[in-house]
Amino acid sequence: MPYREPIFYKGGYYHVYSRGSEKRTIFLDRADRDRFLQRLKEYKADYMVSIIAYCLMPNHYHFLLRQHTDTPISKFVYKLNLAYAMYFNKRYERVGPLFQGRFKAKLIEKDEYLLHLSRYIHLNPLETVGLQSLEDYPWSSLQYYGEKKNDKLVDTSDILSHFGKGNAALDYLNFVKSEGQTKLKSKMEELLLEEISPVQVRDLSTAKR
Repeated sequence: MPYREPIFYKGGYYHVYSRGSEKRTIFLDRADRDRFLQRLKEYKADYMVSIIAYCLMPNHYHFLLRQHTDTPISKFVYKLNLAYAMYFNKRYERVGPLFQGRFKAKLIEKDEYLLHLSRYIHLNPLETVGLQSLEDYPWSSLQYYGEKKNDKLVDTSDILSHFGKGNAALDYLNFVKSEGQTKLKSKMEELLLEEISPVQVRDLSTAKR
């Protein structure tokens, strides 16, 4: 089924993601990531877009965005990707597309999905940095939710409004890490099962009969 671009409208929330052509690495060092975030901050002001959550991984990125005007966020993302690709190609003396086709975007229509999507985005580095270091990962917006950084790039209010008034930031971090713990447990069980042959699995299942 061909990809269909969602309808962009004022007040809408969108999950936007893009990855490198042929899954190639698009962020090679800190300078690349800093340049991308610099442009992100600049263009989000130009296009009146809120960055609710983001995560930069070596070969892709995720955004949770809110559109505040009638100008579709597709224009914002197109300009961001184009500017970064031009920078990257010039710096590394390469030619050709940096990103794999057009970015993908999905309209978020329910508050519950909004929360789970923000958590999903912030859990992207989990297998790389581990559960306890998630909020210290420097290329994700979780550091803003943990109140370790605040330079007006990320708007945390929409997400934190769904948590308790006592310590919404801590409640949100627990919300993220509780799912992270489940994912790590599932991954560990998967790795353990890979060490056991199908015959051994059958033998284990009948051992107590």
